[in-house]
Amino acid sequence: MYTRPSKGERTILVHVKATSHHALDFDPEEFALLAEGSGAQVLDEITFNLRRCDPKFLISTGHIESLALLVQEHKADLILLDHPLSPSQERNIEKAIHTRVLDRTGLILDIFAKRARSYEGKLQVELAQLRYHATRLIRGWTHLERQRGGAIGLTGPGETQLELDRRLIRNRIKLIKQRLEKVAKQRALSRQKRHKSNISSIALVGYTNAGKSTLFEALTGRDIYIADQLFATLDTTMSHFYAKDLGKLVLADTVGFIKNLPHELVQAFRATLDETIEADLLLHVVDYQNEHQQTCIAEVEKVLADIGAKAPIVKVFNKADKHQNDQNRIVYNSAGQAVSVLVSAKEKTGMEALAQAIKSRLSEKMFVGTLTLSNEYAKLRAFLYQEQLVLNEHVDEKGQWQLYLQMPQDAIIRLCHRYGVDEHQALTKE
Repeated sequence: MYTRPSKGERTILVHVKATSHHALDFDPEEFALLAEGSGAQVLDEITFNLRRCDPKFLISTGHIESLALLVQEHKADLILLDHPLSPSQERNIEKAIHTRVLDRTGLILDIFAKRARSYEGKLQVELAQLRYHATRLIRGWTHLERQRGGAIGLTGPGETQLELDRRLIRNRIKLIKQRLEKVAKQRALSRQKRHKSNISSIALVGYTNAGKSTLFEALTGRDIYIADQLFATLDTTMSHFYAKDLGKLVLADTVGFIKNLPHELVQAFRATLDETIEADLLLHVVDYQNEHQQTCIAEVEKVLADIGAKAPIVKVFNKADKHQNDQNRIVYNSAGQAVSVLVSAKEKTGMEALAQAIKSRLSEKMFVGTLTLSNEYAKLRAFLYQEQLVLNEHVDEKGQWQLYLQMPQDAIIRLCHRYGVDEHQALTKE
């Protein structure tokens, strides 16, 4: 049965470099960081060039022989292979080299299981693991195929251990899905409440270890866990913060992406990624110092397209510590919209430029101006104060309230309709 890598487990990394144009991107450095994040003790690394995929082993029989010798030499406990393996390929390699094998997907799932902290995050990871392991139950263990007698209330006559395990997994998957549906409904209610409160939301997205959590802390002032490692943060963190000329906003820090992110994880984290789908603006955080940044950008954009995220995007090139010219930190398109900005979240430089970039995109949907209300609309005035949407107020010569507001255009119109105010008469936009 599957077990996760033990801390300090003697491990050999196997990189598979396929020559086919359909092959996965080859990045041994990233895979080594994943192995390090799992706690494995890496003894050696080997790269196999793959011209064609062997249906039995994925790699060739010659590669298998070389790997077996390497396992004997190092007395390795585990092989981590940087490529997805079918259940049969995984079993065949294990039988050939007499050592446990874990593919790229299994390794990422293990890291996610270690890093998940919230109730929702743990459920999502468990769901992904169960889906992954459901097809890997045989594992060569003969006891799984033995017939069992009928256990009262548990199994039917003649049910094998393997059938029992599969049925238990199916039942557990069903239960987790039900629990995640409840969490998704709670998230939807929270988003609906924010929508009614007329608060715009921003989601941080990006490749793992690009600095999203550091930027989140710099913008909100909230202390969260930050580490220089892949997938340091899995659970979505949300917080309010105030932006100049925009008022109160909601910022969400989401799970980082990676090359060839396993399909099981994209599906399992769908509820979390809904925060990205529903956001009014996406800040795509990019590691400015990463020499492979264009590849990372492409991977993130691919996932965003897969989940149907359509909000405006501003690329935030983080870790731009040596950039001194504040005048050139923001890049605008021909329509005058900010498309990218240079910052250093750790040094908190470029924060003013980032605020301007956010304003340039959100202000497209913002009402900035005055709402004139008479005494009969005191309830609307009280609501606006309750939600901290009033920036300034004075009473004119007619005794009417002049409320200076900055909030989403459609939100103030909805409020006017709800309280019976004629927005054409009451609203004066700057």
